[in-house]
Amino acid sequence: MPDRETMPSAPAPEVSARAAALPQEALRIASGYAFSGPALNLGALLWDGQCLPDAQVRVPLAMLNRHGLVAGATGTGKTRTLQLIAEQLSAQGVPVFLADIKGDLSGIAAPGRPDARVEGRAADVHQRWTATGFPAEYYALGGIGRGIPVRATVTGFGPVLLSKVLRLNRTQEQSLALIFHYADSKGLELIDLKDLRAVVTFLTSDEGRAELKTVGGLSAATAGVILRSLTAFDAQGASGFFGEPEFDTGELLRTAEDGRGVVSVLELSAVQERPQLFSTFLMWLLADLFHDLPELGDADKPRLVFFLDEAHLLFDDASEAFLESITRTVRLIRSKGVGVFFVTQTPKDVPADVLAQLGNRVQHALRAFTPDDQKALDATVKTFPKSPYDLEEVLTGLGTGEAVVTVLSEKGAPTPVAATRLRAPESLMGPLGQEALERAVAQSPLYERYARAVDRESAYERLEDGRGAKGPDEMRDAVPGRRGRAEEQPSMAERVVESGVFTSLARSVGTQIGREITRSLFGTARRSGRRRR
Repeated sequence: MPDRETMPSAPAPEVSARAAALPQEALRIASGYAFSGPALNLGALLWDGQCLPDAQVRVPLAMLNRHGLVAGATGTGKTRTLQLIAEQLSAQGVPVFLADIKGDLSGIAAPGRPDARVEGRAADVHQRWTATGFPAEYYALGGIGRGIPVRATVTGFGPVLLSKVLRLNRTQEQSLALIFHYADSKGLELIDLKDLRAVVTFLTSDEGRAELKTVGGLSAATAGVILRSLTAFDAQGASGFFGEPEFDTGELLRTAEDGRGVVSVLELSAVQERPQLFSTFLMWLLADLFHDLPELGDADKPRLVFFLDEAHLLFDDASEAFLESITRTVRLIRSKGVGVFFVTQTPKDVPADVLAQLGNRVQHALRAFTPDDQKALDATVKTFPKSPYDLEEVLTGLGTGEAVVTVLSEKGAPTPVAATRLRAPESLMGPLGQEALERAVAQSPLYERYARAVDRESAYERLEDGRGAKGPDEMRDAVPGRRGRAEEQPSMAERVVESGVFTSLARSVGTQIGREITRSLFGTARRSGRRRR
């Protein structure tokens, strides 16, 4: 049977003649996935213990900005599902962001290796499997790991997300927001953690007490707690995640010369012991995209699909304000052409208000070894539409690489629940070799822009020089300079040519001369100097 994947943009037939011979219930399910427009091919229907390759399970390309959930127990195939979806999105010109928690998604740039398992799976689902690599960029959070460093300035990161990382309570979060407001109003740009520590130290010092009184609602005791939290956080090695050049999230929207979408792989295996930090950084990337991108409305395909792995870490111990910000961001970013897929073990890991917005679902197997497991299974079954399957039995009996699927049709209505044997990814299912990975990073056009950290004059230096308490008008003539070794001080022209540091500098100059910083839902900075794509 010819494979529909070979022409991803071509309309699919409504129901093939061979599919018409399916059992009546299976035919009804298959009909729910016979879309006329471009779609991704997920796999073939499982019915009554049999794989029915003539009943293809698909998801419309235009519906992938309606968000989704990929869930399942450890070892059930979630990572390969991400890879499969990412490959097909890239093939249709859609950029993808993948958080690589375990370090085994880097192989997406290399052709896969055929073996008996791959060939058997392809035959089962009528997939014409071809070893294919896809265009990829590799990033590393704070430069820890092998990849282009991704950093954020403290000013850009904002008080809400930083409070989540520091595990501050609601009162302390509000107090940190007041400290940010003070720094913004005084032209004290917070580039890295030492800048923020310097501002808090100043406000709690004898010299700064008068200034503290101008920051309404901020007590010296609470400021002291924040300072201690910052000091401990810095001592854990977190300083490398904050600084310049700040990563421009517009880089995630790139396509390759051949028109395929670039797959941005953020390596997180080196920072697995800091789950609160990396999960919150993922939310910063999403929040930054949200307030930088213009409205797109309904389109034939998404502008970007963003996979947010280990999603439960975002919601653990999160304040009500933080959860509300996530909910609003997810709800509103759809109109900007960005689809968000939360990846976790069970739907109950995601708050109900967020879960209600996830129209596309791929649920891998769940285990019911304990009473808590059984509760999670019961809760998962209740989140699916009514179906002819005994979902409790199906979900505990699925094999690796099988899942229960329901997506949004081209009309926006949920498709019938379909137990599915998923296709095999065509790229390498495993990590790229170290040599190949390092070569890909070094040859990236983005490497020079972000590789070298820059420590220029900011709040720390201004406070050290006694210029911190001046207002924006008094600082109008204070042009920020770069500090560091002589070899790190090229001319302005060289800065423009060499990297993205000039962009950060231009934004900073605007701040220093009193340009107002406005903040988004998460308190992340919005400034007019930002590059837009």
